[in-house]
Amino acid sequence: MIDQLESSLNYHQQALGLRQARHEVLSANIANADTPNYKARDIDFASELKKAVEGGQREQGGNNGGLALSRTSGNHLEGQGPAPAGGGNADLLYRTPSQPSLDGNTVEMDRERSQFADNAVRYQAGLTIMNSRIQGLKNAMQPE
Repeated sequence: MIDQLESSLNYHQQALGLRQARHEVLSANIANADTPNYKARDIDFASELKKAVEGGQREQGGNNGGLALSRTSGNHLEGQGPAPAGGGNADLLYRTPSQPSLDGNTVEMDRERSQFADNAVRYQAGLTIMNSRIQGLKNAMQPE
């Protein structure tokens, strides 16, 4: 039963984790807008989400590539913790500027601000969807 709940929420969990990681990358770009030779970076959200969801499905098969748990006694069961959710290991790509600057910085503030705002709105929408799914599951479990 818990596995079914986890699998039903896996997509949204992975998406929120990647949105949060992308938010950090975009805010780093904005913070370094005046740093000479700073190269703007971003995450290809669609491909990273696909990899994360496929990795989550492999986890349910038993080989999750997560963190190995240490045992303090030989009597303890061996186990492996889950792999980090979301963008913990997302591939960062460099962004190509439409107008290169003289100092080598590739951050374009208008583009970064619009991407940051878009990502924030999508993150909030993901939270709303996740909340409604959890609320629906809670309502289904309540007795009539």
